[in-house]
Amino acid sequence: MKISLAMLLVMALAAASGAQQTSPGAKPSAASHASGDNAFAMRAGQANLAEVELGKLALQKSMNDEVKKFAQMMIDDHGKALDELKDIAGSKHITLATDLDAEHTKLSDRLSKLSGAAFDRSYMQAMVDGHKKVAADVRKESQSGSDTELKAWAAKVLPTVEAHLKQADTINKGLHSASATH
Repeated sequence: MKISLAMLLVMALAAASGAQQTSPGAKPSAASHASGDNAFAMRAGQANLAEVELGKLALQKSMNDEVKKFAQMMIDDHGKALDELKDIAGSKHITLATDLDAEHTKLSDRLSKLSGAAFDRSYMQAMVDGHKKVAADVRKESQSGSDTELKAWAAKVLPTVEAHLKQADTINKGLHSASATH
């Protein structure tokens, strides 16, 4: 369960950090206007939300038991992390997203069009990429955040995010090596 929560957090943060990069002429998101701890909380909330939603999609689309177990872990772990973050954010009057941002919606739409092994490989690669970004963001907050509650939350979830990254990478490599041998 701890591994799933971290993985979901990682994906959500990764997706949120990717969403922060706007194209020329694009309207900046609310999170890009906030700074420091508030911005971290919004990115973390978006990342967790994305991990839960993408995990649900993976449960529907995947035919691989290992990917399905990972997806359920994302739903469970990131759902729990999101609930904890909502409690902290609420006490600080930080509004977290309730819908996927444009970046995560695009990823979800792309994954929705895939099936079988192609879905599994793309989903797990997205999990690896997302968790790398989220782990870096959570690590930074846990080390240099100024809000004690958010800093403590980040320190608490970091091991889970890192475990999710490791597991996602292992599954991803297995899927890619299996496809290379077929």
